[in-house]
Amino acid sequence: MTDPTPPASWLDLLDWRRELNDLYAHLREECPRDPLAAHRHWQARRNALFRDHPQSPLPADERAAFAGLPVWAYDPALRFDAPVDTTLPPEQLTVASSTGQDMPLVRIGRVNLPLPGTTGSALDVYWIDVYGGGVFVPFRDATSGHETYGGGRYLLDTAKGADLGSVRAGHLTLDFNFAYHPSCHYDPRWSCPLAPPQNVLGAAVRAGERSR
Repeated sequence: MTDPTPPASWLDLLDWRRELNDLYAHLREECPRDPLAAHRHWQARRNALFRDHPQSPLPADERAAFAGLPVWAYDPALRFDAPVDTTLPPEQLTVASSTGQDMPLVRIGRVNLPLPGTTGSALDVYWIDVYGGGVFVPFRDATSGHETYGGGRYLLDTAKGADLGSVRAGHLTLDFNFAYHPSCHYDPRWSCPLAPPQNVLGAAVRAGERSR
């Protein structure tokens, strides 16, 4: 029998969630005025959390040598005010996590993003169908497994506070420059839902966090 998680660890996790909520609240205000400054703030705050916070996804023995998360330079062409097509019928599916656990999702819509160099790329928008729920947009692209984590990156995960907001009703602000790796990319002890086949982009999206 394993020992239960110490109560202090749950409070640390609460603080981590609060830090992320505060970060994205700042980004929702700053991005429309100065997306480049917001992107720099996002990098600096995530680097500080990864280095110093007790709930950092990094293994404890790697934090002292941590020099920052590698991120591509900001590309304004990869920020979208995306209308969500909700005319599609809802679709229930189960995706695997990095540790083999199942994650129930419901497709609630689809966004078509005019990525540069393509004729358009569609991503399904999901609701995480467990207690609390949340809107979730993961994706894989041609960098996955090479320059980025093979299981994909996340554009939006409101259950964890990662939400750049909406410019208008029925739209989502989706900015690939803020795409980030799930925690399991850094340590296999974390369980993270993987991007399903429906959300694989043929293009290489060199924006947001990268592996190296």
